[in-house]
Amino acid sequence: MTTKIDTGITAGDRKSVSESLSKALADSYAVYLKTHGYHWNVRGPNFSAYHVLFMDQYTEMWAALDEIAERIRALGQLAPQGYTAFANLTSIRDGDPEQDAEGMIRELMRDHETVCATARDVLDLADEAGDEVTVDLMTQRLAAHEKHAWMLRATLGDK
Repeated sequence: MTTKIDTGITAGDRKSVSESLSKALADSYAVYLKTHGYHWNVRGPNFSAYHVLFMDQYTEMWAALDEIAERIRALGQLAPQGYTAFANLTSIRDGDPEQDAEGMIRELMRDHETVCATARDVLDLADEAGDEVTVDLMTQRLAAHEKHAWMLRATLGDK
């Protein structure tokens, strides 16, 4: 027996917001994985600083993944799981551990900007649906990914 969800958001809106959140989860997970991989594989004269920067960022993202997945569940949908499901949802591509540190940083910066765009899409959809909880979550995620992109940009000496 399925218990009816009556939180003030229609079933259709819950489904569409959840589908949008699933893309945000997949994009976030892909950037998390890439950042963690670059943490392991970065090298060069600034290794230690990059290693710590990447660790700070992937640690923050790891906790957020659970929050996004739990929001999908609270909306009454199943959260995607597994590499195939995430690969089918994300627009983030795997990283290349052979590239130099600057290439890794530039790529991660662009990936965070992609996640920002995804978060804005979810935020707009959730706002239209009257889903303030998802709006709040996506506002927090947007702020985090904008900060990650800024820190990477600043590391490169860009404005």
